[in-house]
Amino acid sequence: MPTPVKSVLPVVLLGCGGVGRYLLRHIVSCRPLHANQGVAIRVVGVADSSSLLVAEDVHSNGLDDALLTQLCAAKSAGSPLSSLLAQGHCQLFKNPEARGKEDFQKLVSNFRRIRFESTVGAGLPVIASVTRIIASGDPVSRIVGSLSGTLGYVMNPRDDLGGMDVARKVSELGPDAVSTKDFLESGLVQLDKSMEERVKAAASRGNVLRYVAEIESTGCQVGLKELPKDSALGRLRGSDNVVMHPSLLFFSPFVWSSLYVTTDCSFDQVEIYSRCYQSSPLVIQGAGAGNDTTAAGVLADIIDLQDLFQTTA
Repeated sequence: MPTPVKSVLPVVLLGCGGVGRYLLRHIVSCRPLHANQGVAIRVVGVADSSSLLVAEDVHSNGLDDALLTQLCAAKSAGSPLSSLLAQGHCQLFKNPEARGKEDFQKLVSNFRRIRFESTVGAGLPVIASVTRIIASGDPVSRIVGSLSGTLGYVMNPRDDLGGMDVARKVSELGPDAVSTKDFLESGLVQLDKSMEERVKAAASRGNVLRYVAEIESTGCQVGLKELPKDSALGRLRGSDNVVMHPSLLFFSPFVWSSLYVTTDCSFDQVEIYSRCYQSSPLVIQGAGAGNDTTAAGVLADIIDLQDLFQTTA
């Protein structure tokens, strides 16, 4: 006997890029799983930068799975949403008419209906974990992280540019002092030499240099920091990085604890330190970026809203 539908979640997708297309594919492929949970996701509209494709009757039906699959293929090939009108059971609104059909302010007016887990570590449950810790009264004091995969990458070769070194040399190597050509030909050599000396000095002490942001109640500091090579940040390689997203500041009334979030296209690690996790941190690890992983996180956020869309008996 099939599981009765308890929640119907209407979805309008604003954007058909890589994440958006993966999200539609996940929704289609997870139909059996969600049906067993008594949940039905109804994609009633999909918009791109120029138009909005809407189901014929958004109150009773969404865009069917065959159309969603064709939509993903069409957008991957660079075709407009209008190319799908021949499939039927849908209607198209062009800009600016489409803008009148999307009332974003109403969508975000109720904070309970906003989920943003995938803005931090893609599909990893970072915000959910931090929320649970804070809700339990476990104090947080500090956030430490490397916020840029690009900076994390350039910190591995020896010919790096580094934070305060650049600032100290700006008077002699800045745009008002030397041309771009001279900077590239000779200025970088000076910066590389200084950086190489710092790298060697840190290595002699068993340490490494990382570009780190530290956020505490007294303020924020960003720059190069010497760290033990076997620490959470010291073990980062390539574009791996440790990140903190501004949305976490939503918890500012509480005292912070140290939160480490590492992210890149293939690897993510979160170490959460609090009173209860002081000597042995809570560690969350897995893929931290990419269309597929991020879309999975968004889908989990959608399912998390199911209680708000329960059907009446």
